[in-house]
Amino acid sequence: MKSFVLKSAKIVDASSPYHLQYKDIVIHNGVIHQIVDHYTKDASQDFDFEEVVLENLHISKGWFDSATCFGEPGHEDRELLSHGLLVAAKSGFTNLLLQPDFEKDIATKRDISFFDIVSQDHPVQLHITANLTTKSSSRSELTELHDLYQNGIKVFGDYKQSINNPKLLQIALDYTQQFGGIVQAFPQQKAMAAKGRINESPQTISLGLSGIPNLAEELQVQQDLSVLSYTGGNLHIPTISTAKAVSLIKQAKSKGLSVSCSVTPHHLFLNDSDIKDFNTNALVSPPLRDTSDQEVLIQACLDGVIDMVCTDHRPLCIEDKKVTLSQAKQGSIGLESCFGALNKILGLEPTVRLLTQAKQRFGIDSPSISVGSSVDITLFNPDIDYTFSTSDILSSQSNSIFLNKSLKGKTYGIVYKDQLILS
Repeated sequence: MKSFVLKSAKIVDASSPYHLQYKDIVIHNGVIHQIVDHYTKDASQDFDFEEVVLENLHISKGWFDSATCFGEPGHEDRELLSHGLLVAAKSGFTNLLLQPDFEKDIATKRDISFFDIVSQDHPVQLHITANLTTKSSSRSELTELHDLYQNGIKVFGDYKQSINNPKLLQIALDYTQQFGGIVQAFPQQKAMAAKGRINESPQTISLGLSGIPNLAEELQVQQDLSVLSYTGGNLHIPTISTAKAVSLIKQAKSKGLSVSCSVTPHHLFLNDSDIKDFNTNALVSPPLRDTSDQEVLIQACLDGVIDMVCTDHRPLCIEDKKVTLSQAKQGSIGLESCFGALNKILGLEPTVRLLTQAKQRFGIDSPSISVGSSVDITLFNPDIDYTFSTSDILSSQSNSIFLNKSLKGKTYGIVYKDQLILS
């Protein structure tokens, strides 16, 4: 077992008695052994510590991303799972919730075991979102939810696909609440979105493409929350993008409904003007909205209405992006740029909160930075100003929405599962 001393680290953890203090953190056998002002080795210790000295080192609880995609299995050319996990570690994430963005459903024990085998020795803990419905039924029938739960699955949803049938959502919520499962419901009504590619606005329509109105999101969120109110259960709404969705979710929470939601860094940092030059890297789902929606999303993060930030990391090959806007696939890589974008727009403490607090929602341990706790730590420097460029990309693909954007803060890596991974 390795032992480390994180030297002169500023602790950013509101649950820790050492919050915002500079300390030496002594880690042995995967546990925080000591937290002291200045560490010196005890003569009785029969093991050596590796000193980790990094400029302006800050640490927090390990970060969690509730929406990550990799290519493998099926799209290995996009990103191998093992490499994607390493990217996540170097980007500061100790836990990931993988989305079912594959040709084949994640719907059986065998499907899950593949991910367990590949990730078992990796320092990043991989959690799986299984498909809620079956592809063979055109998404009209549920998968074997209880069997999946018995094999470790807690979250069920179909990536970027809304639940069009409210009765199906009712059954799913009713069934999963029996064992504490969470239903994930993408917030975009398919019929209203139609063949839209970008935000519906005078500015973006001038590009000659069909738009997706805010109403497509608002109608879906309203329907899904109405079903939740009727049925009960646990609902998660990922990647919201509109002011009205924020208002609807806030109202639902005030009524005591078990609903959570996430937003991406790019919906906080950018708006629909960033696609004006036919930039296919800015083609994402939901689309970038206008500045009024952007401002409401930012405030909702600060107010706590939005529970978490997810990267919605989706590597895509060059042939999927180096085409016209009407043909390009939607998605951007986001692990590497996440912290720098959030820290720039929200500031340090709100950023750390939004990257850590959602673990509780998904039943993931989140030990505080205190003596005796299991180590689950992210290392970073929040004060570096830089322009995000291709040299900052760690992923196998380069489809980043943040290329050439001015960010603030870089990650050093993680300490987790008794391993130190540095970028």
